[in-house]
Amino acid sequence: MLPLSNQQRLHLVNTQQLYENHLAAYRHARSHAYGMRWKVVRGVEYLFRERDRRGNGKILGKRSPETEQILAAFQEGKARARERLAAIRQQLDEQARLNKALRLARVPRVVARILRALEEQDLGSVFTVLGTQALYAYEAAGGVQFLLELLASGDVDLLYDARKKLTLVSGRLDGEGLLGLLKKADRTFEPIRKRGFRAANAGQFMVDLIAAPQPMHAAEPITFSADDLVASEVPGLQWLINSPKLETVAVDEDGQPAPFRVPDPRAFALHKAWLSQQTNRDPVKKPRDLAQAREIAKLVREYLPHLKFDEMLTSLHGDVRAMGELLGGL
Repeated sequence: MLPLSNQQRLHLVNTQQLYENHLAAYRHARSHAYGMRWKVVRGVEYLFRERDRRGNGKILGKRSPETEQILAAFQEGKARARERLAAIRQQLDEQARLNKALRLARVPRVVARILRALEEQDLGSVFTVLGTQALYAYEAAGGVQFLLELLASGDVDLLYDARKKLTLVSGRLDGEGLLGLLKKADRTFEPIRKRGFRAANAGQFMVDLIAAPQPMHAAEPITFSADDLVASEVPGLQWLINSPKLETVAVDEDGQPAPFRVPDPRAFALHKAWLSQQTNRDPVKKPRDLAQAREIAKLVREYLPHLKFDEMLTSLHGDVRAMGELLGGL
């Protein structure tokens, strides 16, 4: 674990601020999507505001000086929003070149594309990144870089918070489900098996949709469209759902921003330590789990000292609290 230089820190912060501005500009431009036009109904012209790509929308009134003014203001606003978005994208591209030169480019580009797509659909707060890919977020939060051998991974786990309404998520995914969003990030993504929880792209990078076990009265499968992935319920995740979350922006292999939402690093470290002690855990993965747990615990102690393990330990069940000894006697 190596600390970033002051120059690297400066450009990481610049990237994070630029991305925040870009996201606001993107959402503003998106509010002008689908357009506004005149529609003839029974020989009368009405101003019609489209709401989706299927042509659904709302009539705003008959043609008049007032509705003509509404249309002109909309068109002007749409043009301004596009210009602002294009300008910020140009700044991001310039920043990306600097990020690559400064060796800040870390996150696999396919992961970053997926996370940006989720954020653009206002779903960043619905899915939490688990597993090895979360380490990139902890790097960015602490201003360090881990050894690549600790980071190498060919998959990403997306933990769905089942407390969110499925219908809301399905609507934001435009009826195409999570698989549709993955295809927008990389068109080669396909499910490993029909109605399964895992998709893979042509490069065999895998995305797993997972969820904490549901109570018996909520036994319906978690999925967002007819042919979408179906979440796999994984024991031991409920307290990660309930733990605080860390939101930050890292940098992908192309130098572009990668927005992350991950568990609090203390929760991640304790969970990884707990996983390393499970008898049904793959023996090949257990030493890596423990190594990651110890490195994140070290990161918290040395670079994020405002996060106290005592506060986290009091809210956890005994089996997980006991993992503190594995992490250096928390």
